[in-house]
Amino acid sequence: MRICLVYDCLFPHTVGGAERWYANLAERLVQDGHDVTYLTLRQWPRGEAPRIDRRVHVRAVGPKLALYTEGGRRRTVPPIVFGLGVLVHLLARGRRYDVVHTASFPYFSLLAAGLGRRRGRYALLVDWHEVWSRGYWREYLGAIGGRIGYLVQGVCARIPQHAFCFSRLHAGRLREEGLRGEITILDGEYAGPLEEPQAEPAEPVVVFAARMIPEKQAPAGVAGVAAAARRIPGLRGVFFGDGPERGATLSAIARSGADGAITAPGFVAAGEVEAALRSALCMLLPSRREGYGLVVVEAGPDNAATELIAEGVNGYVAASAQPQDIAEAIVRVAEAGIDLRRSTAAWFAENARRLSLESSLEVVLAGYASARP
Repeated sequence: MRICLVYDCLFPHTVGGAERWYANLAERLVQDGHDVTYLTLRQWPRGEAPRIDRRVHVRAVGPKLALYTEGGRRRTVPPIVFGLGVLVHLLARGRRYDVVHTASFPYFSLLAAGLGRRRGRYALLVDWHEVWSRGYWREYLGAIGGRIGYLVQGVCARIPQHAFCFSRLHAGRLREEGLRGEITILDGEYAGPLEEPQAEPAEPVVVFAARMIPEKQAPAGVAGVAAAARRIPGLRGVFFGDGPERGATLSAIARSGADGAITAPGFVAAGEVEAALRSALCMLLPSRREGYGLVVVEAGPDNAATELIAEGVNGYVAASAQPQDIAEAIVRVAEAGIDLRRSTAAWFAENARRLSLESSLEVVLAGYASARP
């Protein structure tokens, strides 16, 4: 099958959940013998090959651009440039593809794929990691920009497509936005081993690992760990990641009075993060907005990751991102001790296959076969 994947970022040149999803998808598809083209913005130096399986035909349909403002918000120009590049490519070469599979965000590439669909005669499949509420759009871009963003999102939802969502929260919102086609929920993006882990006593360490943007609320997490440390002797915190909020996170650490017990080493290798998580008391993600996540502590109206928490079985959901609420959740984890770790290991063994990347890839491949015109 001839498949065109569309996303403006490419792992590992940029790092994030969606980047990993599309890189894993592209590599799995070529391993199965499919012909795969990946449309993206240039993120690698000219003269060098992108760092992905060589059998994937990577096509830069736009120049290298800064995607984010200093405040961590997505810039407007790069998505428009990328959308125009995708439109030109699909109008010229769309009939070469059986399937075009694109991310919904940042929307202009989806609009382009929708415009080229009739001419290209390809099946259109769309990943909706998130569907933003009207209120969040207003908060993100202001009254006028937020209204425009919300309207564009609604137009994209009405394009004929087979949609994939990674949570029930966003699948429900997508239906409310007017999508009339099929919606398939993908439960898994986990790419690690599926064997049940051995439950062992934890180190008194809380780990945060995410890009430090305002939505992730890393400074609130620092305050929560500091409050929990006043109740749990020897508790430490490690905040992995980089981004526009790292300065605010370091300031929060300085204000916490934790005397070196809370650190923020910045961006580190994936192996270091994994090693820290294996022995940690818990992972903390005080995010206000999340399309998908494996373990979280704080809930929010736009945080779909809490769907993966079985309260008291594999973790706890805090009442808010206030320091005392985060601290209370951490203390509950500490008090549950080895029993919580055993039940978490058992929960993982029971759900690992459903939450695996392989499971989602199988569903996507079946969607390609059924959606092909």
